[in-house]
Amino acid sequence: MTKRITSPWHGRIGLCSVLFATLILAACSTDELDYAERSVEDLYNEAMSTLDVEEYKEAADLFLEVERQHPYSVWATKAQLMSAFSYYSDGKYDDAILAVDRYIQLHPGNRDVGYAYYLKSLCYYEQITDVERDQRNTEQAMAALDEVVRRFPNSSYAGDSRLKLDLTRDHLAGKEMEVGRYYHKRANYLAAINRYKSVIKNFQTTTHVPEALHRLSEAYTALGIEPEAKINAAVLGHNFPGSDWYADSYELVEGVTAVDLDGDGEADPKKDSGGFFSRLWPF
Repeated sequence: MTKRITSPWHGRIGLCSVLFATLILAACSTDELDYAERSVEDLYNEAMSTLDVEEYKEAADLFLEVERQHPYSVWATKAQLMSAFSYYSDGKYDDAILAVDRYIQLHPGNRDVGYAYYLKSLCYYEQITDVERDQRNTEQAMAALDEVVRRFPNSSYAGDSRLKLDLTRDHLAGKEMEVGRYYHKRANYLAAINRYKSVIKNFQTTTHVPEALHRLSEAYTALGIEPEAKINAAVLGHNFPGSDWYADSYELVEGVTAVDLDGDGEADPKKDSGGFFSRLWPF
């Protein structure tokens, strides 16, 4: 009779198989408990409570569970938007934008779609960096804010969007000025001039325009193009007569030191000098 050889691991392997199967069953039981169907009210209320205590990731998961378990309820639509808000609150801006885009695609006519567009603009706005870094998020924020204003001009979100839009434009203008100064310091005047002109043309309402006009006068003076230098300085004086940049430009192109003529503590170009400014406009 042939004797069967039994591996010393045979009994252990059998025991491990039994334990592994037991663990799988336990895991399945746990999953079944975690994903047991619950009423939409219970799920949504728990999601809101979790959001209130700033457990944003858990809140987002619960809102998604509302949609998963009750996809055709009115609460599922609300939960989609609230999951986006939870991601936004957690600083997960890319996830929030994806959730908002999905909401807009599925519910373009919903009464809350205006808020969805506004939330998307905030996701870009919160990612704006200082002017020394890439401004792609700033450009996306400006486009998104502008869309809110255009689509929902009378909504409660339009006013704040307009304010943020102005700040965003000012930020982009600041970036253009920063690059212009970089070229200017390195005597690359033509490149600097293009940046300053971009500020004047594209960001006319920002706080950077007076400096841009003055820097144009400086750059044209450095290139020996005096007529252009004087024209830009005169435009500066006409539109921003109380600006310190105007006083600097006046001194640059006229060679005359500005003085405080009206006692307001600010330097004023001499209006009776008979120079270029007085000939162009009777200030």
